[in-house]
Amino acid sequence: MSNNSTPHVSKAYDSQVRKTIPYYDLFLKETIDIVDTINPNPDLWLDTGCGTGNMVELALDYFKKTKFMLADPSHEMIRVSKNKLRERDRINFIGTFPTQDLCSIDIKTPNVITAVQCHHYLDKSTREKATQVCFNLLSDNGIYVTFENICPSTEVGVNYVKERWAKYQISQLKDKTDTQNHIKRFGVNYFPITIEEHIELLKKTGFKTVELLWLSYMQAGFYGVK
Repeated sequence: MSNNSTPHVSKAYDSQVRKTIPYYDLFLKETIDIVDTINPNPDLWLDTGCGTGNMVELALDYFKKTKFMLADPSHEMIRVSKNKLRERDRINFIGTFPTQDLCSIDIKTPNVITAVQCHHYLDKSTREKATQVCFNLLSDNGIYVTFENICPSTEVGVNYVKERWAKYQISQLKDKTDTQNHIKRFGVNYFPITIEEHIELLKKTGFKTVELLWLSYMQAGFYGVK
């Protein structure tokens, strides 16, 4: 794929994300707001599972002195995000790594780590490892923010939220077959856990402050302070 096609790939991917995930842009804004509340002047911010670079693209405009590190398990996402952010400074792409492997490389200690819509692809043990890696990498009083697809507490609740999520995607003119195929990925291609399990995991990992930040449809955001 030529470099000239990269902006088109980014636009197509970002458009599809917004057709699929309700309030996606608010995830990013809420993340910025909670970071700004706890530490308005972070020195270093790691965005793991960076995708096309949307989190960092927005955060750069709010945190004028913060330096950013980006990682993603996908070579294609790294390529696209590099192109999107090519004219911005204060950015370091640390490589093609899933979160759980970041402990294998030597990186500076971040004050903030964000993981937006990436850890729900991990199984239980790997998710626990990825969360522990984020905790270990953070500075004291560092902030961890994660958004994921979550699992409602009851089977009936799962069915209701799947129906709502499908209705949302169709309202965004997403193809009905694509929508149904996406809903069928629940528990097959991604592995959501409940809000209670998320909070327990963050506490068990060692975060001294753990809170629910956001809930909508089948997505939730959480933050922990080390």
